[in-house]
Amino acid sequence: MAQKVILVDDLDHSEGDDVARREFPLLNRTFAIDLSDANQQRLSEALAFVEQVLESSREVKQATRPKKTADTSPRLQGYTLTDVREWARKEGLEVPARGKLADDLLEKFIAAHPDAASPQPAPEDQAGGEA
Repeated sequence: MAQKVILVDDLDHSEGDDVARREFPLLNRTFAIDLSDANQQRLSEALAFVEQVLESSREVKQATRPKKTADTSPRLQGYTLTDVREWARKEGLEVPARGKLADDLLEKFIAAHPDAASPQPAPEDQAGGEA
């Protein structure tokens, strides 16, 4: 037994012999829709208009978060910032419970704990001088 497939226009829900599956590209993707010849013509005109608009437009990039600046504070060797906070409180110094510690506080800690200083390259090594 033969079956007859009747396609219906997805926009105006009309039936007809001219209704067919139509594929079209948009924004680097391919879409498909069942359209009559008349609605296919309307879609083609709309896509041509969108293409003209896109050619005259510029893309807006999503705003990005600013990058954090590098922490230039002296590095501690073998100690944590918690160790510095505990030492500072014992010394009667004001210290924030969280966040970045002041460079002078870190320098005082390093002065009291010389083993905490990060090894610094010798000045002649930095300038590329001879040994």
